[in-house]
Amino acid sequence: MAKPGDTGYTSATGPTKVASNTEVDYAVNEKGEAVNRSGLAAVSLGEKQVGSDAVPGKDPGIKSTILEAGTSLLQKFAPTKKISQHVCAFHFYAHDMTRQVEAHHYCSCANDEFRQCVIYDTDQPNARLIGIEYIISRRLFEGLPADEKKFWHSHQYEVISGQLVAPGVPTMAETLEMQRLVDTYGKTFHTWQVDRGDQLPLGPPHLMMAFTADGQLNPALLEARDKRLGVNTAELREKRKSTIKPTDNIAAGANHWEQLVGGKRKAWQTKMEQVDS
Repeated sequence: MAKPGDTGYTSATGPTKVASNTEVDYAVNEKGEAVNRSGLAAVSLGEKQVGSDAVPGKDPGIKSTILEAGTSLLQKFAPTKKISQHVCAFHFYAHDMTRQVEAHHYCSCANDEFRQCVIYDTDQPNARLIGIEYIISRRLFEGLPADEKKFWHSHQYEVISGQLVAPGVPTMAETLEMQRLVDTYGKTFHTWQVDRGDQLPLGPPHLMMAFTADGQLNPALLEARDKRLGVNTAELREKRKSTIKPTDNIAAGANHWEQLVGGKRKAWQTKMEQVDS
């Protein structure tokens, strides 16, 4: 299992592929907290991710500014104009729950059962694009091959706990949207390890998961998010007890990291390997 700070990446001179069938050890300590091999429990590095001023590169000059202004007027940007939703929650690396990341999702809906989201580290103009997430209905999830389901996580706890929020949306409208999301499933990869302070997106993408129970998310990370966005997760949790109801239990095959294999919790994660071309 990769330790916090490891990239898990080795450069190669030839072509590479992502092998998504790598299992890594995962465990739970005596307190019921998720831990990695080092025994570290639910410690967030997320405060490093706020703000993107550290991204290397020269400031845009007049020429670049004019070119960007011109192309923004002339081009259509049809796919991005379909983005109509912003929700914020938290992800953790599938193999290491101690690495937790605030994730701002900007989503477009292809239909009632499928939406696709680009993920940023903040909601500010200088935010870094750190990943993507596909969100599907329970019906579509249950139709996936068993070997595919291990890459997907449930959103049920995120919604019920109040961790998933729609910043700036009135409570009534947010409640309606959360009822739509509570029975959905997500497949998420992050491409930029902002939690450890990377200034550029280094290494392969990482499979991410969502929280499923109390005591997993670092409370300091949650408190900082709530303060910044002006939301109250505890109050949302109480309100959602009576306003949002899942239609069923979480579908079998989701949240793979919770399953015991040979008495141990195992997680799937990506790695790069050199292949013949």
